[in-house]
Amino acid sequence: MKITNLTTLDKKRMTIEGAKDTWKQIPISRADGTPSFSLRVFTVEPGGHTPFHTHDFEHVNYVIDGTGALVNHAGEEHEINKGDFILVLPNEQHQYRNKAQDKPFVIMCGVPKEYE
Repeated sequence: MKITNLTTLDKKRMTIEGAKDTWKQIPISRADGTPSFSLRVFTVEPGGHTPFHTHDFEHVNYVIDGTGALVNHAGEEHEINKGDFILVLPNEQHQYRNKAQDKPFVIMCGVPKEYE
Protein backbone atom coordinates (compact mmCIF):
# COMPACT_ATOMS: atom_id res chain seq x y z
CA MET A 1 0.00 0.00 0.00
CA LYS A 2 1.21 3.52 -0.74
CA ILE A 3 -0.13 6.90 0.27
CA THR A 4 1.48 10.01 -1.13
CA ASN A 5 0.58 13.67 -1.42
CA LEU A 6 1.15 15.60 -4.63
CA THR A 7 2.63 18.53 -2.73
CA THR A 8 5.54 16.33 -1.59
CA LEU A 9 6.59 15.16 -5.07
CA ASP A 10 9.29 16.73 -7.21
CA LYS A 11 8.13 18.45 -10.40
CA LYS A 12 10.23 17.78 -13.48
CA ARG A 13 10.06 20.06 -16.50
CA MET A 14 9.02 18.23 -19.66
CA THR A 15 11.85 18.70 -22.12
CA ILE A 16 10.50 16.57 -24.96
CA GLU A 17 9.89 18.24 -28.30
CA GLY A 18 6.52 19.98 -28.52
CA ALA A 19 6.06 20.55 -24.78
CA LYS A 20 5.98 24.12 -23.52
CA ASP A 21 5.93 25.24 -19.87
CA THR A 22 4.74 21.83 -18.64
CA TRP A 23 5.83 19.95 -15.51
CA LYS A 24 5.38 16.27 -14.62
CA GLN A 25 4.99 14.41 -11.33
CA ILE A 26 4.48 10.66 -10.90
CA PRO A 27 2.61 9.80 -7.68
CA ILE A 28 2.12 6.10 -8.57
CA SER A 29 4.79 4.33 -10.63
CA ARG A 30 6.40 1.03 -11.57
CA ALA A 31 8.80 1.58 -8.70
CA ASP A 32 5.82 1.34 -6.33
CA GLY A 33 4.94 -2.10 -7.69
CA THR A 34 1.76 -1.07 -9.49
CA PRO A 35 0.64 -4.10 -11.50
CA SER A 36 -0.92 -2.27 -14.44
CA PHE A 37 -1.20 1.53 -14.43
CA SER A 38 0.91 4.52 -13.48
CA LEU A 39 -0.57 7.86 -12.53
CA ARG A 40 1.10 11.04 -13.67
CA VAL A 41 0.18 14.64 -12.97
CA PHE A 42 0.94 17.39 -15.45
CA THR A 43 0.96 21.06 -14.50
CA VAL A 44 0.71 23.27 -17.56
CA GLU A 45 1.56 26.92 -16.96
CA PRO A 46 -0.44 29.73 -18.65
CA GLY A 47 0.29 29.65 -22.38
CA GLY A 48 1.83 26.19 -22.11
CA HIS A 49 0.90 22.87 -23.67
CA THR A 50 1.79 19.20 -23.89
CA PRO A 51 3.18 17.77 -27.14
CA PHE A 52 0.74 17.01 -29.95
CA HIS A 53 1.06 13.22 -29.99
CA THR A 54 -0.45 9.73 -30.28
CA HIS A 55 0.20 6.38 -28.63
CA ASP A 56 -1.13 2.88 -29.13
CA PHE A 57 -3.03 2.59 -25.84
CA GLU A 58 -5.92 4.41 -24.23
CA HIS A 59 -5.43 6.71 -21.29
CA VAL A 60 -7.73 8.38 -18.82
CA ASN A 61 -7.34 11.96 -17.65
CA TYR A 62 -8.93 13.96 -14.85
CA VAL A 63 -8.74 17.75 -14.56
CA ILE A 64 -7.60 18.52 -11.01
CA ASP A 65 -7.59 22.29 -11.43
CA GLY A 66 -7.89 25.03 -14.00
CA THR A 67 -9.30 25.45 -17.48
CA GLY A 68 -7.78 24.00 -20.59
CA ALA A 69 -8.40 22.63 -24.02
CA LEU A 70 -8.06 19.19 -25.51
CA VAL A 71 -6.95 19.56 -29.12
CA ASN A 72 -7.86 16.73 -31.52
CA HIS A 73 -6.33 15.52 -34.82
CA ALA A 74 -8.23 18.18 -36.81
CA GLY A 75 -6.94 20.99 -34.58
CA GLU A 76 -10.34 21.47 -32.92
CA GLU A 77 -10.20 22.60 -29.30
CA HIS A 78 -12.61 21.15 -26.73
CA GLU A 79 -12.84 23.11 -23.47
CA ILE A 80 -12.16 21.09 -20.34
CA ASN A 81 -12.45 22.26 -16.75
CA LYS A 82 -11.80 21.22 -13.17
CA GLY A 83 -13.70 18.00 -12.45
CA ASP A 84 -13.85 16.76 -16.06
CA PHE A 85 -12.80 13.20 -17.00
CA ILE A 86 -11.34 12.54 -20.45
CA LEU A 87 -10.84 9.26 -22.31
CA VAL A 88 -8.28 9.33 -25.12
CA LEU A 89 -8.52 6.19 -27.23
CA PRO A 90 -5.53 4.41 -28.82
CA ASN A 91 -3.95 6.33 -31.72
CA GLU A 92 -6.06 9.48 -31.22
CA GLN A 93 -3.83 12.49 -31.82
CA HIS A 94 -4.19 14.93 -28.94
CA GLN A 95 -2.68 17.81 -27.02
CA TYR A 96 -3.58 19.61 -23.78
CA ARG A 97 -3.35 23.40 -23.60
CA ASN A 98 -3.72 25.82 -20.73
CA LYS A 99 -6.33 28.42 -21.70
CA ALA A 100 -6.11 30.53 -18.52
CA GLN A 101 -4.03 33.70 -18.40
CA ASP A 102 -3.18 33.53 -14.73
CA LYS A 103 -3.54 30.01 -13.36
CA PRO A 104 -1.92 26.61 -13.94
CA PHE A 105 -3.92 23.83 -15.59
CA VAL A 106 -3.42 20.54 -13.71
CA ILE A 107 -4.42 17.11 -15.04
CA MET A 108 -3.98 13.56 -13.83
CA CYS A 109 -3.15 10.96 -16.46
CA GLY A 110 -3.47 7.20 -16.04
CA VAL A 111 -1.36 5.14 -18.46
CA PRO A 112 0.00 1.60 -18.65
CA LYS A 113 3.01 1.39 -16.35
CA GLU A 114 5.25 0.53 -19.32
CA TYR A 115 4.63 4.00 -20.79
CA GLU A 116 5.57 5.84 -17.62
